[in-house]
Amino acid sequence: MPDLIPLAQAHCIARHGHEHRLTAASIRELLPQLPGWALAEDGHALCKTFRFPDYYRTMSFVNALAHIANAENHHPDLSVHYDRCVVRFSTHDVGGLSENDFICAAKAELLA
Repeated sequence: MPDLIPLAQAHCIARHGHEHRLTAASIRELLPQLPGWALAEDGHALCKTFRFPDYYRTMSFVNALAHIANAENHHPDLSVHYDRCVVRFSTHDVGGLSENDFICAAKAELLA
């Protein structure tokens, strides 16, 4: 991904195979662009808990994120609760994190 394109403005492309898995150095470079996001599962996933004042706002976020995920064809795992949503990105087809995970996490940030 070109360095000049902000993550939230980039678009996902299909990634298949371990050669598309991000290196630890690439992850360290990208992670500071996503405040509050953390690595999970030994660096194979990217997670964040988004908090909201009520269920309606939580579900509004979930529905908007579902729309973006569908448009990008890159879908997170979600854990939805009354006042929060835990979002987890990982690219199963590469066996860890890809650029797509960071792109979609940045787009989720714009929603919140």
